[in-house]
Amino acid sequence: MKKIDIVKIFLAKQYGNSPQNKYGEAFAPANIALCKYWGKRDTELNLPVTSSLSISLGEKGVRTRIALSDDNHDQIKLNGNIVAPDTEFARRMIDFLNLFRNKANLYFTVDTKSNIPIEAGLASSAAGFAALIQALDKLFGWQLDKKQLSILARLGSGSACRSLWQGFVKWHAGTAEDGMDSFAESLPSAWPDLCMGILTISTTPKHISSREAMQRTVATSRYYKLWPDQVENDLRNLITAIKTHNFTLLGETAEANAIAMHALALTSNPAILYSIPKTIAMIEKIWRRRASGLNIYFTQDAGPNLILLFLQQDVDKIKHEFPELEVVTL
Repeated sequence: MKKIDIVKIFLAKQYGNSPQNKYGEAFAPANIALCKYWGKRDTELNLPVTSSLSISLGEKGVRTRIALSDDNHDQIKLNGNIVAPDTEFARRMIDFLNLFRNKANLYFTVDTKSNIPIEAGLASSAAGFAALIQALDKLFGWQLDKKQLSILARLGSGSACRSLWQGFVKWHAGTAEDGMDSFAESLPSAWPDLCMGILTISTTPKHISSREAMQRTVATSRYYKLWPDQVENDLRNLITAIKTHNFTLLGETAEANAIAMHALALTSNPAILYSIPKTIAMIEKIWRRRASGLNIYFTQDAGPNLILLFLQQDVDKIKHEFPELEVVTL
């Protein structure tokens, strides 16, 4: 099954209709996986090998506005600047828009504003495609529900299916070949005392995309067979930690899961290393401070930057130790 088949199933009689509004606009938060998505069972539909669990970054994310273009081409803007169509950023967005280009001579103007670095391992793609599909829904007036939008967002970027909500979100891997049971849903558990902070180490676009890296890992790492069992155990522990507000269990599990993902990447052929020397230095500093009694953990997506996990009572101490840290309002 192809992506366009999924689109036509959801839109059914609406596919081919003209937009119902002058524009559509939506915001989607970036999400950081506490239990990582690493590996696909279907690369066309972005179906994962395992389920995953994330937490959103509050107001950190992407806002997208889309309207029809009077020109005979798409125009893509990022933070006010026109993006060349031959760039990776524009190409991925245009490929996604092609799924909904339901008649000839239909072109779009897309204005995207991001307050997180692009392609630096802070889930900018997830927020971008989640914002885009919601903006398209408003432009065309489809009125799809969140489950349907989650599946469609996944066609652009796997983890985008988790960026339709704030808070904790679980992505169900599913088993169906068409992916209709592979979607995300919000976990109804608030944790007011939980805090996160972005430790930006580099905003340079990463040298290898998450998509390419996970495909290489699945194909070449002989240790990948161990990953599904770890994920199953980690998901169970994270859900328990969230329900009981057990911060130690949450932090230990998230940190171990991130380390395991990066270790898998290192065992691929050729090996993949996202950390740079400053990343390692900051991880060692976190471990030293935790050994001295500071209640702090980290997680790391596919990039050199770190997300710190801590409690509200320790905010001042954390900011003193890591003055460059940007604390996120969840």
